[in-house]
Amino acid sequence: MEPSSASRDAGPAVPPVAAVLPAGGSGERLGGATPKQFCAVQGRPLVSYTVRAMERIGWISDIIVVVSPENIETMKSIIEKYGHKGVTVVKGGITRHRSIFNGLKVFAENEFSNHLLQKPEVVIIHDAVRPFVEEDILLKVVVAAKEHGAAGAIRPLVSTVIASAADGCLDHSLERARYRASEMPQAFLFDIIYEAYQQCTDYDLDYGTECLHLALKYCKTNAKLIEGAADLWKVTYKRDLYAAESIIKDNLSQQVCVITDVKEMAAQVGSLLHESLQSQIKVEAMSASLSKNDSHLQNILSGHCYNFVCVNDKKCAIQETQQLVDVLEKSNIALLYPVVLILVHLDVSENISFSIGMEELTRLKKFAREVKKKNILVYGLLIQYK
Repeated sequence: MEPSSASRDAGPAVPPVAAVLPAGGSGERLGGATPKQFCAVQGRPLVSYTVRAMERIGWISDIIVVVSPENIETMKSIIEKYGHKGVTVVKGGITRHRSIFNGLKVFAENEFSNHLLQKPEVVIIHDAVRPFVEEDILLKVVVAAKEHGAAGAIRPLVSTVIASAADGCLDHSLERARYRASEMPQAFLFDIIYEAYQQCTDYDLDYGTECLHLALKYCKTNAKLIEGAADLWKVTYKRDLYAAESIIKDNLSQQVCVITDVKEMAAQVGSLLHESLQSQIKVEAMSASLSKNDSHLQNILSGHCYNFVCVNDKKCAIQETQQLVDVLEKSNIALLYPVVLILVHLDVSENISFSIGMEELTRLKKFAREVKKKNILVYGLLIQYK
């Protein structure tokens, strides 16, 4: 679920793009009083994961989250708590299509926003309860929409579709190989999908569910269909929440940030560590002095990295480690999931003293006990060599 772009001002050469996330469902099929988009997964609302997946992609300029009127303040509090940027909350309608239409109006009318946002050339429509969307599929549907006017992700059917007669008996079945399941994300030239919604009948707005069909029916636009990955599924039932939690835990365990001091020796070790790990897990590498610049680290934290390896050759690394812990605390990520911090201290002094090294590790052990109370797990490794 982690796109590769780490900032909102960089990315591939794509047309101006915005995203509309319908999040107005009641969660009736999930059961319980809380709508599924606001259910906590690893302590964080599901919708927040989807927003984060979008906002980390630099070429998406605006994110519109459409929620039911009674959940507007809830959504705003989520945005504030988790530091989401470039997000506008819009009041939804009584149906899915009416909610999406309201989201699109933010770029064309003042009815649902205090000010008009810049109209994008392409707009992505993606369910707020599909948190595992990757940049690769988003880019594919956007590029295809630019060329064809509309595009959407599809998946093979896993079950045969049948139709029943009025008496409840089998009428006919569809040839499964000829059909596909329509998934999200979908993308459209803004003018096409907005025109389609403007021409929609009340029946379509109240009973329809397929945006690609609206583009075909009202604008004669045949959407390009893009084969999507298996993780595009939608959280619908309670069992899906457990599955989502499992996937998120697995994703978190497969990411690590390697931070090296700017000194040559530490940078060299960090580079070798990066090379050895990247074939097994996702590795983000940075070389910086945390006391002077932590903006890159903040971008990494915005992507929810929980595992860090810090390599330095300083005589005493505790002060700089404390600065990193301070950054982690300010990000609040340790409130949701334990943070693992592995400190690799390189002792390159000519006069190697085992006792001095042990003193360093003893201080680190005491420090680790203190920060463990903050849900940050610190481990230390001392490497001494001539």
